[in-house]
Order: sequence, then structure tokens, then C-alpha cells
Amino acid sequence: MAQRAGPPRSGVDATGLTSQRAAELLKESGPNVLPAAKTVPQWRKLLGELTHFFAVMLWCAAALAFIGGMPQLGIAIIVVVLVNGVFAHIQQERAQHAAAKLRGLLPADVSVRRDGRILRVHTSELVPGDAVVLSAGDRVPADVVFAAASGCAVDESMLTGESEAVSKTSGDSAWGGTFLVNGEADAVVSRTGGNTRLAGIAALTSGTVSPPTPLALELRRIVRLIAAVAMAVAGFFFLVSLLVGIPWRDAFLFAIGVAVALVPEGLLPTVTLSLAMGAQRMAARNALVRNLEAVETLGSTTFICTDKTGTLTQNRMNAVEVFTAAGRVKVRGEGYEPEADIEGDALSAATRTALAARAASQGRAVLHGSEWTAVGDPMEAAIDVLARRLSGPLPGDATPARRFAFDPRRRRESVIVGATLYVKGAPESVLPLCGKSTGPAAEEVETMASRGLRVIAVAVRKLPGPREHWLERPPEEVETGLALLGLIALHDPPRPDVGDVIRTAREAGISVGMITGDHPATAAAIAREIGLMGSPELVLEGALLPEDEQVLGALLDRDGIVVSRVSPEQKLRVAKALQGRGHVVAMTGDGVNDGPALQEADIGVAMGRSGTDVAREAADLVLLDDHFATIVAAIEQGRATYSNIHRFLTYHLTDNVAELTPFVIWALSGGQFPLALGVLQILALDIGTDLLPALALGGEKPGKGVLKRPPERRHLMDRQLMFRVFCVLGPVEAVMEMTAFSVVLFGGGWMRGDAQDTGLVMAASGAAFSAVVLGQLANAFACRSASLPPWKLGWLTNRLLSWAVLAEVGALAVCLFVVPFAALLGHLPPPPAGFVVAAVAVPAVFAADWAYKRLRRPAGGA
Repeated sequence: MAQRAGPPRSGVDATGLTSQRAAELLKESGPNVLPAAKTVPQWRKLLGELTHFFAVMLWCAAALAFIGGMPQLGIAIIVVVLVNGVFAHIQQERAQHAAAKLRGLLPADVSVRRDGRILRVHTSELVPGDAVVLSAGDRVPADVVFAAASGCAVDESMLTGESEAVSKTSGDSAWGGTFLVNGEADAVVSRTGGNTRLAGIAALTSGTVSPPTPLALELRRIVRLIAAVAMAVAGFFFLVSLLVGIPWRDAFLFAIGVAVALVPEGLLPTVTLSLAMGAQRMAARNALVRNLEAVETLGSTTFICTDKTGTLTQNRMNAVEVFTAAGRVKVRGEGYEPEADIEGDALSAATRTALAARAASQGRAVLHGSEWTAVGDPMEAAIDVLARRLSGPLPGDATPARRFAFDPRRRRESVIVGATLYVKGAPESVLPLCGKSTGPAAEEVETMASRGLRVIAVAVRKLPGPREHWLERPPEEVETGLALLGLIALHDPPRPDVGDVIRTAREAGISVGMITGDHPATAAAIAREIGLMGSPELVLEGALLPEDEQVLGALLDRDGIVVSRVSPEQKLRVAKALQGRGHVVAMTGDGVNDGPALQEADIGVAMGRSGTDVAREAADLVLLDDHFATIVAAIEQGRATYSNIHRFLTYHLTDNVAELTPFVIWALSGGQFPLALGVLQILALDIGTDLLPALALGGEKPGKGVLKRPPERRHLMDRQLMFRVFCVLGPVEAVMEMTAFSVVLFGGGWMRGDAQDTGLVMAASGAAFSAVVLGQLANAFACRSASLPPWKLGWLTNRLLSWAVLAEVGALAVCLFVVPFAALLGHLPPPPAGFVVAAVAVPAVFAADWAYKRLRRPAGGA
């Protein structure tokens, strides 16, 4: 550890506590841990799922059913409410992990002065008055006041949103959870645990309610629409019942039963399960979804703003060339191995350049067993390897007296070792600080960058006078009068398949732009190599972006745009400008400073391997492999999930058409024609036979054409769905249902005006029930695609659906032949003729669906 900054000059006592006093204070103040957020009890959450508007309406209907002497209907309605509530509660119980993750931001151990010596204690044991010892890279363990500070800068972005590190001197405060990015300090703990600023942020986070997503709003619209239709139909049948002479109380209960029966009870749980299955499939493809509803939003993405390093490239930096005033040295080596072929006669100058760059770096290449691997930043590890390759075995690292961390605005970093300042950074940041002519170097930068190489400029300065004079100075005063040593060119090869993935994204109607901090020429060269660059070519620099947001949006709104040298604020502007043009934006990022842009974007995408906690916390999607292809794979699954919701919504509503038809015919006949299906039968169809196939449709894998069409942003209940339900599939099911009912009814000798034979009507009702179940069996296979018949998809390619259909047939057998169930539902097994007609529902639905798809012939289907 470097020499401390001397005695405190702030009036803060940093001598520390005794262990006895610390133990006493620990009992008084409690452990230094963030208090667990007050969570809503599980029973209250479940109660909320059982008492929303729609559920209250069903509870009232159940009460009326019991009052009216229809306990079976009342019990069935209660079952519907409970199934819906429990299902929704289980699926929606995705704990709010933000406060728990904030608790993990505090370090596990910290150096503290106690009993006159420095000890390592667990963070939870800190108490107010403790004197802690901090060094660059440490996370501040509690709210503190600096007693002695040596060139300290603190990254407070996690709390303030400001990406620039804040300089700290003696007497200044720092908050728990922030980072000391520069310098060293002695600090005294002022607040711990629940009294810290971080605890306040955690409390606010746990109490924040996220706004509803577009999918949530759309589902809310659908539920309200269906509920309104159901109530309107119920009101109609109430009036008809009164007109045909049914007592008002029975008519009212009958109407309530109709309303309940018309609601697709399994819709919302099916949607949630479909999203969950989509998220699971994304996870299997290295895309971790942090918000379920983001699964559907992904499918609507129209513009991907991707960074370069690690996403489009392999993030396997290799220093391949060193340019100095004495000449050029080329290096040919593989990976992080220290052996390499060296070509050039300026080895001494190149070595000095590499060693200086290494001094300003923290990343290293280390030998694990028999393999050399990178620890820390891959670029800095590549610089370490370069120094090894040029100079051979290296001496131990000297302890820096001061480090000025890399800043996205300065675009450089430096370190004071002994009386020497070593600087490395972007050439346009370092070269202007060098006193001598840098014309040849500036030209070489452009040449190297045009070849797709990342260029680092390296410079030094011998610090005059006492070193201590410079330790307290800001970097702008220290990093002046530099002497340029040379340029280091690094190559990061593109991922081998990224060009194909970009073409796939474009075929899907998605624009792709590169938003990077690299040199414009480097970014442009990589964009050309992988086929990302648009035509005509347009490469912008962050500092030169137009101030007018509309002009900026028009400039950015093109496929293949490249924006280089962007700062975090400029990245945020890019996201907002594209959204202003109507785009659904997916933005990638990995740094602490990327958080605002990731939150602003419709889909924030963080890197799982190289990303920071802050970026991952702000993102909706985390790439576990940092690969651009994973974004496109996630979009594919997002589109498939949207299509799946469309599929089972079609499936549900088709069933409702068939369920409503018997009531319409009964009403039109003035109550003279028997009711083909009762309310309990309809409820059995909705939650007994239809639920599993609907869930299986929610798990349908992406179709081959899902990325062959442009993004869709339409209502789920669109014209196409309504036509298919109410003009094709629904009427066919209804016709077969009423045909099966009529064949049994009239075949048994029933004539209009005859007294209804209960046994005959119950057998006919069993035939109608069978026709609907079998029609839905065919409908499940038909709904798998909007363009292809099921025999072209393969009957067994959705195994979940195969098992669900078998379960549906089993449920039909139970409902017909298990006497208690059949008696409860009010039907009997139909005669052979009724079974034959009911079975014809299967080819009838397939034929109608095939004819509809042949006539429609869409360009692509789900």
C-alpha cells in the first residue's frame, strides 16, 4: 500500500475505536446492513388477485347463484375465480430484486483502524466512528467523512446518475456503495445500515411501481372489451328470457351464467405462462430476461444500437504493431501467450512504449495451469502481453503513488510511479498534450484506424519538484507537457458469424447501428468488414452531433449508421432521438455510465460477461455471452411469443363463438328449441378441456418465417383475428355443434312444440359438447400457423400440444362416461350417430382453415 496522505487536516478524528467501544456501538446502532424492504405478505398479494374488478364481478355472480338455488353454478364460478387468482399469483410473483441487489453492493470486508492497528472486519460490523482505510478500487462500506484524502475521486453514478467521478478532499463526505476510483483515504464512518443514503434509495426502489408495459395495456383493453361484450350479451338474454316468460330471478341468474361462460377464463394465465416460456427459451440461448413483458416488446424492436467491442467483435485484443519515432515493430502472436514473432528494428523504442502503457494499465495476462488468460480489461491484458513479448520476463509491478482513472470525457488514464507520469489513451486526447510535433503520429493513427485497428497513444512526463506536489493536483494540471513515446495498434477480430446475423436482422426489417467509443476510422473499418455499414456511408462523431433533436433523429434514422466517440450523454440522446422517430429501440451497454441509455431505451441490453452491475440492473435483457447474435435470437423469440399470444387468443375466442351459438338459437326460437349447452358445460369447456391446448400453443417454437417479415405493432385482437374467429373457425364449430345436437334430438323423435324429453335432450347435449371439444382439438392444430396447414408443420413437432390434445380427449371421456361428472354437467353420452357427427367437426375445421389460408395467402406467417 502506498504511503498515506499524512495526518488528518479536516478536524475529523481518524485514530479509530477500541474493539470494546466498537462492540458497544454495534449493540446500539445494529449491524451495517441495509434493512430488508417491507414486503407485502403473500396472502395480501393473493387477495389482490382475487379482488380486482373482474374477480369481484364473478364473486357477485357466485353469490347470486347460491341465492337463486344454483349451487353448482356458484361453485363453478368460485373455482374459476380461484384458479385464475392462484395461477396469476404464482406467475406474477416475480420478486422485486432491486433492494436485495442493492444490499449486495456493500463490500464483504473492509480495512479499519481498531486498537491502534489496521484490521480486516466484515462490513456488517462497522459502527459510527470507525476509521476505515480506503484505496482506489474499493467500494465505500458506509456513509463516511474523509479525514485524509490523497487525490481521491469517487464514482457516485449509482446514486446520482452522473457518470463523472467526483473529486474528494479532507472533510468531504461519501456515500456507502459508491466507488473510490482514484487515490487513497482515511475516512470516518458517519452513518451505517438503515441510516445510510443507500438505504434510502433501496426504500424508494422497493416502493416504486413500474408503469404498465404496452402488452399489459393491450391485455387490459382486451379484458375490458370481452367483459363489455359478455355483459351486453347477458343483458340481451335477460330481456329475451323475460319475454319468453321465465321468472325475472331465474332470467337474471341465467344471464349471469351466460356472461361468465363467455369470458375466456384461462386467457390471462395463458399469456403469463407464454411469456415465462419465452423467457426460459431465451435463457437457453444465453439471453436472460429481467422483465417478463419485455419478451413481447423484443419482438417489436425496429432499431438495434449496438456497441462494437465484445458484441460485434470477439473482445480478444491482440497488440499487433508499435509505431515510434525510431521506427515500426510488428508483432505476430496468438492469444495471451508471451511467445511471438517480432519484426522491425526499433525494438528498444517499442519496448519503452509497451512498458509505459503497461504501467498505466491494471489488466494483466496470468498463467493458470498451462494456459495464459486475461484478468481485467482485455485491452490492458493485451498490452501486458505486448510488454512480455518485447522485453521478456518483467520485474514486479511498482506501487503507483497516484492513479487518474480512465474518464470517457478525457478519454485517457495515467499513473504516477516514482517521479514519472505514464499516460495512455485515445490519440486525439493524448497527442494534443505532447509538446513536440506529432504530425507523423497523427497520420499513422488514421492509417492504422482505417485498417480496423484500435490505436492507443502512450506518453510520459518527468514530474519536476517534489512528487507530493502532484499527488493532490487534478489530472488536467498533471497531464501536460507530455513526451510521446509511440502508438500501439490492437486488433480485435470480428465474431465469425456476425455478418450473417446482421443480414438476418435486416431481413426482419430491423435497422442496425454501431454506437461506439472507438476512433471513427476504426469503427468504420469494422463496420465495413462485417457488412454493417450502410450505403451511402455515414460515420458521425459524438461531439459533432447536431443539437436539434429532430435533425438528430432524421440523421440517425437509417440502417448502417455508425456513431463513434460517443459519451454516455450522447448515447442517451441517440436513444431518445430514434424513439422520437417512432422506433422501438434496443440499446446495448456494459459500463456504469450506460445505465441512463439502457433505461431510456425500449429494451436495454447489458453484457453478462463484461458488463457492470449498474448496467445489468438497468437493462431488460442480459446477454450471458455478450454476443450480438443473441440479441437477434431474443428478438426472434419475442416475435414468436407475440404470435403465440395471437394463436391462443384465436383458439379461445373460437370456442366462445361455439359456446354462444346455442343461446342465440334458443333466444331466436323464443325458448322453444332446447338449449344445446348449459352454463356448467361451457365452464367445463373453458377450464377443463381448453386450458392445456391453449398453454401448449403458448409454447410454440418460432416459425421459419418469423424473421422474414417486418416488425409488427398491432392490436392483438386485429381484423385478421376477428375475421378468422367470427367468419371461419367459429361458425364451422358452431354448425357442427348444432348439427350433432339436432341429429340426436330429431333422430330421437323430437318435434317442435313437444314436451322436452330430458334424457333425449341430455344425450343430444352430450353430442354437442363432444362436437365442440373435437372441433377445438382440430382448432388447436389449425392455430399453430396463420399460413400453413397442420400437416405441413408436422403433427408431432409441438410435443406439448400432442400431450395436451391427448389430455383433452381424456377429459372428454371423463365428462361423458364418468357418471358423477356427466350428471353435474347435465348431459349423457350421445348415441353412435351423435358421435359420428361430432367427429366430423375435426375434418370440417381443418377444411375451413385450409381454405381460408389458401385464399388469404399471406407473405409470411406465424
